[in-house]
Amino acid sequence: MSQETLTSADLVIPDISHIVTEDDTPVDNFQSEKQQRLLVEPLYSSQIVPAPFIAATNVGLFYPLKQPPIVPDAFLSLRVQVPSDWSQKQNRSYFGWEFGKMPEVCIEVIFNREGDELNRKKQLYAQIGVAYYVVFDPLRQLQELHQMNGSLLRVWTLTGGQYVELTTERILNVAQSVWLETVGLGLTLWEGEFEGVEGLWLRWCQQDGRLIPTGKERADQEQRRAEKLAERLRAMDVDPDEV
Repeated sequence: MSQETLTSADLVIPDISHIVTEDDTPVDNFQSEKQQRLLVEPLYSSQIVPAPFIAATNVGLFYPLKQPPIVPDAFLSLRVQVPSDWSQKQNRSYFGWEFGKMPEVCIEVIFNREGDELNRKKQLYAQIGVAYYVVFDPLRQLQELHQMNGSLLRVWTLTGGQYVELTTERILNVAQSVWLETVGLGLTLWEGEFEGVEGLWLRWCQQDGRLIPTGKERADQEQRRAEKLAERLRAMDVDPDEV
């Protein structure tokens, strides 16, 4: 049968009626929830990533069909579109056979020692073909296990079916970043305030290390520019409200 004569009746659609796509389990803690949103919101508000793309947190990645999903704290998948009809079960999670690919980046943020992120999860992400795997350990939960080599951030890239670490040097503080070449984004550690909370955060950045701003940060920057312009106009005896 030629490709031109295929109809929907000819396609074999996997039966996913038995699959649990969501179980309403809450996120672990407030810090985790904020960190996850900080890895998603700037990508949409800044429009730094060409559309379409999906950036999400705590959404299951299903692949292959008969295996349970793996659920990263955050992921980024390029050149794919979120389906609009969420009433359909196949549109409510990330099914690899529906999108035709796995995300380019999966991120795990460590707040306890229960996830086995440097062994079992790392192997699974490599098996399903995730190009970049990221582990951020802000509370140093893995340091005593001698698995993070003193680093708070570690990043691996998939090469020949195996992960090769990009972070060969210890990343312990701000102003150090890791560039994800095929994604066109970097990751960096940042000390600052996000939504009223001071802390050490993992953030997206440009190749020169400049942060990808949140929507609020971008609005604040525009407000400061407007205030500076108004000051210059007043110094020239010009009313900025009349310009």
